[in-house]
Amino acid sequence: MTTSTLVEPILRWYDEHARDLPWRRPDASPWSVLVSEFMLQQTPVARVLPVHEVWLTRWPTPAALAAESSGEAVRAWGRLGYPRRALRLHAAATAITEQHGGEVPAAYDDLLALPGIGDYTAAAVAAFAYGQRQVVLDTNVRRVLARTVTGTEFPPRSVTRAERDLGAALLPADPPTAATWSVAVMELGALVCTADRPRCGGCPVTDRCTWQRAGAPAYDGPPRPVQTYAGTDRQCRGRLLAVLRDAPGAVEKPRLDLAWDKDDQRERALASLVADGLVAVHPDGRYALP
Repeated sequence: MTTSTLVEPILRWYDEHARDLPWRRPDASPWSVLVSEFMLQQTPVARVLPVHEVWLTRWPTPAALAAESSGEAVRAWGRLGYPRRALRLHAAATAITEQHGGEVPAAYDDLLALPGIGDYTAAAVAAFAYGQRQVVLDTNVRRVLARTVTGTEFPPRSVTRAERDLGAALLPADPPTAATWSVAVMELGALVCTADRPRCGGCPVTDRCTWQRAGAPAYDGPPRPVQTYAGTDRQCRGRLLAVLRDAPGAVEKPRLDLAWDKDDQRERALASLVADGLVAVHPDGRYALP
C-alpha cells in the first residue's frame, strides 16, 4: 500500500471534518498540548474540554502548576478519573520548570524523560506541539491501521514492532504534513472508524480498506478487556477522593466512612490512595489531599 493510498484522502477528510479543539489551534501552547494529552488518556474529549479550559486559565504555564501543591492538582482534576494522572502531570510540570527553564521541551528524548510520559505522549507532544515527524500510535490510530491495512477489526493488546514499522512507512516525508497526518488518522478513528458501530459509509478510504474488502470479519483474537466501574475499588476510591476534594481542609475518618458502606473495600481503597500519594495522613489521624 502506497502512502498516497491512505494519506491523501484522510488528509482531505480531516481538512473538512476536524473538530475545533483548543489544543489544536495555531495559538495553542506546547503546555496546552501536553495537558490535553494527559487528560485525554482514557477520557472522552467532551469531559476533558471544560477541565482543560479551567486548568489552563489557572495554570497557564508549567511553572504556575509547579508552584502549587500536588494536592491542588488532584483537586482541580475533578472527576476526570484516573487521578494519578494529576500527580504525574504535576511532577512533569515541576521537572519542566527545574530542568527546562519552564518551557516544554521539543526533543522526543527530553519529553520521554519527564515523569509520567511514555512513548505515545512524547511522540504526540513532539508532533502536535512542534510539528515534528513522529510515529504517533494511540488506540484510535492503531485501530484505523489494523482495519485499513492488516484487515483485522482490532489491533493487538500491546503495540508491536510491525505496527511501528507500518506507522513509520505511512508517515509523509514533510514534518508538518506528517504531524497533520498523525492527528488526522487519530480523528478518523475517534469519529468514524470507532471501536463499536464504525461509520464506514462516511470513511474516506472505505473503498480501499482491507477489512471492508474482506467482508468486515469479526475479531477472533484474545478476549478484549471489558471495563466495569460500578461497585469496583476504582469507584470506591473516587468516592473517597470526592470527599477530600470538596472539603476545605483535612477530614476525620468517620466522614470518609460515610462515603462507602463496604468496610473491607473502603479500607483497602483508602490504603491504596495513601500508597499512591493521592491522600495524605496527618499526624492527628485526619486525611487530606497531599
